[in-house]
Amino acid sequence: MRAEMMLDFSSIVPYWHMFVTGAVFTVKASILAVTLGSIMGILIGALRVVPVKPIKGLAAAYIYVIRGTPLLIQLFLIYFGLPSLGINLPAFTAGIIGLSINSAGYVGEIVRGGIEAVPKGQWEAAKVLGLSYLGTMRHIILPQAIRNMLPALGNEFVTLIKESSLLSTLAIAELTMVGQQVRSVTYASFETFIMVGLIYLCLTSFTSIALQLIEKRWQVH
Repeated sequence: MRAEMMLDFSSIVPYWHMFVTGAVFTVKASILAVTLGSIMGILIGALRVVPVKPIKGLAAAYIYVIRGTPLLIQLFLIYFGLPSLGINLPAFTAGIIGLSINSAGYVGEIVRGGIEAVPKGQWEAAKVLGLSYLGTMRHIILPQAIRNMLPALGNEFVTLIKESSLLSTLAIAELTMVGQQVRSVTYASFETFIMVGLIYLCLTSFTSIALQLIEKRWQVH
């Protein structure tokens, strides 16, 4: 006889508050990481286009290493590796630092592409006006580059929300870790992780819609 699979979500309903808490924690961690990662990434991306080869090379090396290694390994190096050097970080701090460092590598490349997409005539016009390099970057180049960067930055934020699930490997009580805790109590593995997946889908969908609205408003202005 062929066994029929019956889904029963009633066993995980009593733990709805845990899913909500995990989702809120995931959102907070993602916002904090994307904020720090964006600040670092903008700096790194700006350094990628400076006319000073050593600085430009260091920024390029950072992006190359971060994008070429798994986020999970980066998290392990920070949380499990640094203690061997006498640096002990709380799991949450290590997780946010790892996500931020990783995000900065991708944001840096996005910023570089956005800056280089601005017509060279803009640089030449700023030079004629007597603006310094920093003045040109701040008042002319970056405002135009941001319009080019918004779609890619939005995708990076959505990606970061999903990648935050790796924080569960550091025993941080974000959404995926909460799912594992509920599964260990209810033994309803399929139902639990369907619920976790649906919550992630809701978070990323809401984020995508919000970012699209921001992008449209920015394009208008």
